[in-house]
Amino acid sequence: MGIMDDRELVARVIKDPGTGFRCLMAKYKEEVYWYIRRLVVAHEDAQDATQETFVRVFRSLSGFKGECSFRSWLYRIATNEALRILDRRRDDRMSLDDSPVELNGLLADEYVDYSDLETVRLQQAILALPTKQQMVFNLRYYNGLGYDEIAGIIGSTADGAKSNYHIAKEKIIKYMNLNS
Repeated sequence: MGIMDDRELVARVIKDPGTGFRCLMAKYKEEVYWYIRRLVVAHEDAQDATQETFVRVFRSLSGFKGECSFRSWLYRIATNEALRILDRRRDDRMSLDDSPVELNGLLADEYVDYSDLETVRLQQAILALPTKQQMVFNLRYYNGLGYDEIAGIIGSTADGAKSNYHIAKEKIIKYMNLNS
């Protein structure tokens, strides 16, 4: 059964938790997994954070007031789960100011195609951004969200989200040009 509208989806989860939760997972699991995965990198961490995201959504759904879109609320929870994992690994982070040798030392992952060098360099550049710029860039570039929705997810203003996106984009372009 394909549920297209999020309001209907939320009502379904509340009315029939089993079926509703399966519909929720069918609609959002892959999208949320890849959003988290782009932030935390490791497949296992992304799986854990995705699972915890949906557990939290399920437990908190009765408290969803509709002040923002359900999708924004879901992404906010996913963002918090990703940040929780990133906080645990804060010392392992690198920046675009680090040497290319250090950036090339990113852990290999069997779920990533390392034969596409352009994609690898793009991912290295994104991963080296500050966390907020990384989140904004991923939400805009990969998920196609608008600045208002991104602002709600990251706890910012639309102008702040737009600024973070453009700064991130410029850093990525600079990195890609230096390493081409």
